[in-house]
Amino acid sequence: MGASVLGALILFSFSISTIAQRLEFKPRRYVGVVGEYSLQNLPLTIQNQLSGGLTKVEPDNTVSPYLAERWSIEDGGKTYRFVLRDDIAWQDGQTLEPADLNYQFNDVEVITTPNDIVFKLPNEYVPFPTVVSKPVFRTVTQKHLIFFKRPMLIGLGNYAIEDYKESGQKLKEITIDSPQEKLIYRFYLTEDEAVMAFKRGEIDVLNNLSTTYGLDQWETVQVDATLNYDRYLAVFFNNASPLFNKNVRQALSYALEKDQSSARAYSPINPNSWAYLEGGKSYDYDLERAKERLLAEIPPEPLHFELTTTNNFAAEAESIAQQWEKFGQQAYEACLISDDVADQEQCINTTIEVSVRITNFPDTSNFQVLLLGQEIPQDPDQYHLWHSEQSTNFINYKNTRIDALLEKGRTTAEKTERLAIYQEFQQFFLEDAPVIFLRHLESYQLTRL
Repeated sequence: MGASVLGALILFSFSISTIAQRLEFKPRRYVGVVGEYSLQNLPLTIQNQLSGGLTKVEPDNTVSPYLAERWSIEDGGKTYRFVLRDDIAWQDGQTLEPADLNYQFNDVEVITTPNDIVFKLPNEYVPFPTVVSKPVFRTVTQKHLIFFKRPMLIGLGNYAIEDYKESGQKLKEITIDSPQEKLIYRFYLTEDEAVMAFKRGEIDVLNNLSTTYGLDQWETVQVDATLNYDRYLAVFFNNASPLFNKNVRQALSYALEKDQSSARAYSPINPNSWAYLEGGKSYDYDLERAKERLLAEIPPEPLHFELTTTNNFAAEAESIAQQWEKFGQQAYEACLISDDVADQEQCINTTIEVSVRITNFPDTSNFQVLLLGQEIPQDPDQYHLWHSEQSTNFINYKNTRIDALLEKGRTTAEKTERLAIYQEFQQFFLEDAPVIFLRHLESYQLTRL
């Protein structure tokens, strides 16, 4: 009997110790995320908490080694060889091997040795080190609910996945844990749904909102604003439309009042980037210059068009429409008294009429003018956005000089030469005015006090 009592006491002590460890206090936060995600397609912010890539992108958009100790460029820029650090282990203790790295690139041959990983590209692509900054993971099979199994991601970061819940293939919740805290992310399809969840108390933190939704008036809520220099709000012209020739685009650019704070956007490249052009053409508000541009080549028909945007920018869209229509009336009056206009019957074509269309999902394949936010790539290479042969060039912009600069920029390895290329790109792109850059976008974080 004594032995039984002793055994029970030992078992009881062990159980208490185990329970105490599990109940050890650690701060936990419930965080809302907007968007549809899966385990294999997590938000980049969560990926960066869980793991890292071969490289990392610095604040000025230069690239430095991370999991890689160094890299070299071979075969005229078509081959990248990364030598891995030898002091890295996965979160389950397994040593990181080059063969573990699976970036799942198309048309890229991958060769691994015990110490390095080699990527053979079909063409020169200088921004490639930026691409491999994406965090890497190992997928393992884990026991789940006693009788089941499910996939689990193993990373290399300070946080590890503890648990997750799905609805079909979509994440509903994911819990990540570190020595300092536990974060429970909950996913919502729209900002409105996430804000309602915040109000109900389901989440305590809500990041990356486009507006405060009036919660800045709540005494129990702290609102923090961040100005994102990697995002901007802009007016995008459909450059395939005969309405929007260069003179019209420039005139409409000059006719808009711009933000005069530090949020003002001037270029498609991040102002903190090493490739940013200081002093490019700014299109500051100048009605006289705007009228001069419009009268230099009177449009073949009145400027009646639709400006499409989302609810977030509806007020700004209405303001832009009013400014343009007022400018059109002034241009018409100036045209009637201009000695440089031979046929004043054409003056009617300087009038402007703008209808504003608000939609949650703007059709970027069928529009006249868009007012939208745009993310800026980490590398100054913007081939996919503006090159005339790219299907992702949604504004249908065509300029052979810009095409040549974009092609050269992604195949030139020497940084000084790349700098000259991208500064020339910005100079001519801004002169052509296919886009009106307005301001960098703020985002808001709500935290329950």
